[in-house]
Amino acid sequence: MLPATVPNARIFTYNWRAEFSKDAVELTLRDHAEAFLLDFRALREAKREPLRRPVVFIASCFGGLVVIKALTIAASAAGKEYSFLRYATVGVAFLGTPFKGTPAERLAQWLVAYEGFMGEQASTTLIKDLKKSTGVLNDLVSQFMRETHQPGYYLPLHCFYEMQSTNLSKKILPECLANLAPKKEFLVNQESACLHGWGDTPLDCGHVMMNKFAPGTENFRRVASIIRMLVSESNETLKQRNVRQKRHFIVPFGRNMDFVGRKPILGQLLERVPPSAMEGDCQRTAIEGLGGVGKTQIALEIAFRIGDALPDCSVFWVPAVDATSFENAYRAIGQQLSVPGIDEEKADVKALVKAALSRQSTGSWLLIIDNADDTNLLFGNNALADYLPFSRQGSILFTTRNHELGVSLVESESYIIPVEEMSRDEALKLLQQKLKAGQMSDTRSNEALLEFLADLPLAIRQASAYMAKKQISTTQYLELCNSSDEDMIELLSKDFEDRHRYKSIQNPIAKTWLISFRHISDHDPLAADYLRFMCFLAGKDIPQSLLPPAGRLKTVEAIGTLKAYAFISERKESDTYDIHRLVQISMLSWLAQKGERGEWATNVLQRLDDIYPSPEHENREEWIRYLPHTQHALQLWKRTDDEKATPGLLSKVGKSFHNLGKYEEAEQMYRQALQLYQKVLGKEHPSTLGSMNNLALVLDSQGKYEEAEQMHRQALQLREKVLGKEHPSTLGSMNNLALVLDSQGKYEEAEQMHRQALQLYQKVLGKEHPSTLRSKNNLAACLRAKTKG
Repeated sequence: MLPATVPNARIFTYNWRAEFSKDAVELTLRDHAEAFLLDFRALREAKREPLRRPVVFIASCFGGLVVIKALTIAASAAGKEYSFLRYATVGVAFLGTPFKGTPAERLAQWLVAYEGFMGEQASTTLIKDLKKSTGVLNDLVSQFMRETHQPGYYLPLHCFYEMQSTNLSKKILPECLANLAPKKEFLVNQESACLHGWGDTPLDCGHVMMNKFAPGTENFRRVASIIRMLVSESNETLKQRNVRQKRHFIVPFGRNMDFVGRKPILGQLLERVPPSAMEGDCQRTAIEGLGGVGKTQIALEIAFRIGDALPDCSVFWVPAVDATSFENAYRAIGQQLSVPGIDEEKADVKALVKAALSRQSTGSWLLIIDNADDTNLLFGNNALADYLPFSRQGSILFTTRNHELGVSLVESESYIIPVEEMSRDEALKLLQQKLKAGQMSDTRSNEALLEFLADLPLAIRQASAYMAKKQISTTQYLELCNSSDEDMIELLSKDFEDRHRYKSIQNPIAKTWLISFRHISDHDPLAADYLRFMCFLAGKDIPQSLLPPAGRLKTVEAIGTLKAYAFISERKESDTYDIHRLVQISMLSWLAQKGERGEWATNVLQRLDDIYPSPEHENREEWIRYLPHTQHALQLWKRTDDEKATPGLLSKVGKSFHNLGKYEEAEQMYRQALQLYQKVLGKEHPSTLGSMNNLALVLDSQGKYEEAEQMHRQALQLREKVLGKEHPSTLGSMNNLALVLDSQGKYEEAEQMHRQALQLYQKVLGKEHPSTLRSKNNLAACLRAKTKG
């Protein structure tokens, strides 16, 4: 019958599995729609037909939902390989499609329960999609209706609905359950089967007969009439569709053909960013992350993908680096849109363009605001944020380093998409883009270099540009990076050619971060001080308690600023943070250039000396936590040649290592402390003599007895001179000298020394003092060793 109705048409049927059987595959509505799109494209290619040959769909029941889901996917940026179908489709006739669900879902669930009791399985996924309560249908139909009302797009639709109810219970339920179900009902009533704003026609039959016709019947004549109309008006439909508004594409860069990876983020953006993605609003989305993490390149790729997938959507790009670049970009948009008065000398360019983009007649657009980092620029005097347009056909995408600013721009955390370092596979592909195979022959060096560069896209591109230019391998570049911090900073500061970044913003990663450093310094001085402080510490597991105190609220706000710029990240443990190693080194370089590195090294060491406890067993957890940061700060201090650094901190770190049994590290710390005490306080100062004693003790622990003996004799001699023979510290030196004599088997002299120490301890401290008792024990041990010897 249908070939006679449309004799020049090529007619196909498409069958898909929607039955509720134990063998049914658990597929969602989207799964069926994607399979349909794949099969449709394959069919056209197999028949060597033009992809855009006009097509009319006749869709029955759930098949109508598959069709509108397929058309919705074809209209999205994610489904650009099927975009041809959106323009090929010139009409759809829906036969009993449940746009608002169906009461049959209850009966189907009874069937599922029955099958479950019988030990078999049945598919429930499609039935779940039919539920009104899930919102799946509402979202799907709303999105489809938005697509059919896009400017310049016209798609005629017609709906048919059933006039007879169906006793479904007898058709799908076992006899034992059929009596429990309602007798008769409309499976898809008129309200559910019709789309607002489009024609609808009743058919005098029940649901299961909506797609079954006898020749010459009234039902067939009604359906055939609509199909003939859709076919006969197809040329006019295409003509109306081609009368579309002019599309504009103003992007300052060409497409980055070296762009790799980022599929999850692109997927999220392509779902959110198209103007049709949110009904009734001008959605705002922000990409946020550390400078150099690739936000601009992601936004650039989105611009081209939206441009490819949505021919009716204009794309505008506005840099928010400063007020001038923002206004110049707005002026270019105004000129493209032929906004009246845009070129007048005193024109309020930003206000004119805002008004133009806010008008519905402008059509759909995506506005990308890149480098939205400066809070004062966007929300201060003459706030640029006031000039952001609003249109229900528009969408705004921001890139920002500042999380707090991003929240202010999009008004909800859920609209912010964080960008982190690349995965290692993505980073490796990016590194390979500019290099020859011979330059990457050492797999270990490749991995080590990416680890060193923290998988940051800008750092990788900068490094590969240098290697390509100088024709060196990853192994050689890595050696340069590891040679010294100064060499690494120089490498990270090298300019390189990049056609996909602004000429006005210097490319190198180190200089890129300076922009953020300056923003923080201007707007949150305490946060800037904390960043300076942290760059002297070990990069991982930094306790907040190490930072200079500044009041709870101010501290929270300063830490929030650093987290907002992604310079630090909070660990799962409360009040503990990590800082990026490359950020640390760049910050140290900045301090050195300003002549502030030595001053800040001293400030950090003085703070650490104040907070670092005298290392004992009772406070072991605390000083163990502080030790790596203090050790790192001391290593950086050595390069400053600053004599103001506290030798007391060196002594406490030395004792920490001594307690841990790390005698070589303890010896190194004690020698530095002694040298500094002698230089600053003199050779006879009590603190100098205490440091000398500590060094002798750790030498003894390593079996370096001769040097330890010499050091103890010198300490004893000076303490007798400075403090007197009966001072407790003098007696301590006497006891320690006796012990090292014991260790060398010099028992006679050791015994004499122990007896002298015991006698003085008894006189000065009393017979029951712990030091007296230890001295007595040491004498007894010496006598026992002497007897055995």
